[in-house]
Amino acid sequence: MSADFWAGYVSGAIGILIGNPLDLIKVRLQASTDNIALQGASSYARQFQSTSSLVTGTAAPILGYGALNALLFVSYNRAEAALNNAFSVQRNLWSTWAAGAAGGLATWVVSTPTELIKCRAQMASPPRSSWSITKKTLRTEGVRGLYFGGAVTALRDSVGYGFYFWTYELCNSWVDTYIQGDASFAKDASKVLLSGGLAGVATWASIFPLDVIKTRVQTQPFAAQTPLIDSTGLASSSQTQLPPSDRRLGAIQVAKLAYQEGGMGVFFRGLTICSIRAFMVNAVQWAVYEWMMHELGHGRKQRNQSTID
Repeated sequence: MSADFWAGYVSGAIGILIGNPLDLIKVRLQASTDNIALQGASSYARQFQSTSSLVTGTAAPILGYGALNALLFVSYNRAEAALNNAFSVQRNLWSTWAAGAAGGLATWVVSTPTELIKCRAQMASPPRSSWSITKKTLRTEGVRGLYFGGAVTALRDSVGYGFYFWTYELCNSWVDTYIQGDASFAKDASKVLLSGGLAGVATWASIFPLDVIKTRVQTQPFAAQTPLIDSTGLASSSQTQLPPSDRRLGAIQVAKLAYQEGGMGVFFRGLTICSIRAFMVNAVQWAVYEWMMHELGHGRKQRNQSTID
């Protein structure tokens, strides 16, 4: 396997472990419609009463998101090289965005089932393991069920990862311009942490409404199943208000219902907690990625030098 594969895999898995508690709050805010949800993230913090609650729904993301992140970085690096060679241009922000979008689209095969299992595990009450949700989905819906909500997930990932790499490279260039002097470990580390954190925030800000729709699409109950969070839990699924039907709603229908429920504000519910999580997770994730690439002989300086040569 290539260096960017392993660097992407390990950094993605570490990112999930760091960000899962805040991601759980984000998902429940997005999918819920009751009064408790409208009170904000503080109403959900009380759910973390045990160590196990901090890692709810992490099994699928650690395996899936590690693979997703590996596929993302490999696809991005190959797509950027191909674009620059095809158009005979040097590395630039436009090719960076296009390569990021291509890399994001390539992750669809992994990200859709990973997101679906993760969201359902985080919304389940009483708690259920990712494996039990996977088995039930396969039993009741087949393999196709794991890819429910795939179109909106692919669109979210393509747009989001375009801005992800674009922002990271832009921030790196900005820091290099305004911070003069010899390079040092402290400066390089600060640059990576800042650029990675801002890239994460910019990504989620650009696609958060799509993520809200994706979450609501994927947490719909199948046929006559009960809601993922019942009346005894802190929240109830947004689909409890839907008329009984054997056919779940698509992304456009879900978006219309969400707008009727709370206007434009509903599409940004949970953005604050998500932005905090995004900065922390992506700062660490990029730091781990760059460090591993350096240790494997493919650090940023080596990559830039090979491009020049």
